[in-house]
Amino acid sequence: MIPFNKPYQTGNETSYISQVMASGKLAGNGNFTKKCQSFFEQRYRFGKCLLTTSCTDALEMAAILIDVQPGDEIIMPSYTFVSTANAFVLRGARIVFADSMQGNPNMDADRIEELITPATKAIVPVHYAGFACDMDKIMQVAEKYGIFVIEDAAQAIDNYYVAKDGNRKPLGSIGHLAAFSFHETKNIISGEGGMLVVNDKLLEKRAEIIWEKGTNRSAFFRGEVDKYGWVDMGSSFLPSEIIAAFLWAQVENMDDIQSRRMKIWTAYYEGLCDFAAANNIGLPATPEYSTNNAHTFYLLCESLEQRTRIINHLKTKDISSVFHYISLHSSPYYLDKHDGRALPQADRYTNTLVRLPLFYELTDENIKYIISEICHSL
Repeated sequence: MIPFNKPYQTGNETSYISQVMASGKLAGNGNFTKKCQSFFEQRYRFGKCLLTTSCTDALEMAAILIDVQPGDEIIMPSYTFVSTANAFVLRGARIVFADSMQGNPNMDADRIEELITPATKAIVPVHYAGFACDMDKIMQVAEKYGIFVIEDAAQAIDNYYVAKDGNRKPLGSIGHLAAFSFHETKNIISGEGGMLVVNDKLLEKRAEIIWEKGTNRSAFFRGEVDKYGWVDMGSSFLPSEIIAAFLWAQVENMDDIQSRRMKIWTAYYEGLCDFAAANNIGLPATPEYSTNNAHTFYLLCESLEQRTRIINHLKTKDISSVFHYISLHSSPYYLDKHDGRALPQADRYTNTLVRLPLFYELTDENIKYIISEICHSL
């Protein structure tokens, strides 16, 4: 079986974890945590970076940081993972779902302003498959109404927004806050794991306190206070050094990982162009305002039935392909809480999108075989 995903180890993961074990200091915020955070801050000019145990935790920190209260409204796409919404639902917020674009699953930035009310607290754009949302439009609307922007950049590490003047901005550096994932299905991984990026300097100090269970413990260890105590709400969001050590081995090899993933993505695109055109199937389209980090390669089928035929055929040939999200506005939990608006594009991606295997150790022979079987699936 060719799996949908296979976690890649660069070679130094166990060595770095052994160093942590030998040090006797396994808890978080140690040497490897600091190295990872410093790397992201320097390479991408991010604001303050704080590793977390998951992207979900990073989003939950963001909700606390902007002081989400019951009744606040948060605008986000319906076509996203449940963590995007849960982080704010846990604080009592009402989710206002935006539809996706016709050309890709990202939220339609042209339809955001009509969703804003006096209760709107934040916009949460999700960079699906790593491709950038139209961040200039989103930031302009947010500035006009004085609301926060939290980038859900779970899939978007090492990708960029391209402004009209050609200036490239790393995804995660644009909004007031951003959340990344290092789950085993992402480009660089730590099994589970994530990171909160704090680009608004007014939020930096409090972010560190929330990260440290609501205490000023980090300030104490820097010698800024003579003792530490409980000064705010918070939780245990920081990961152990074992997770950070694994991540550091990945970070060191990120350019190599990205290069291989891009070759696989390109091979899929070139190998499936003719098949897609002949069968009215869409391939990933890179927006003019985005680069491509080769996180996901997907097909947009003509119908649910066509997608089912492709998935079932590949399964008989020992190839694992998978669909993705079910629109959150139609989910059992939120169905009676949604405002009733039809979101046809989100539902279309729910029914027609299928993702192909994409991981570092996928061989050229594997790729040719997968392309061949897809072409014989209909």
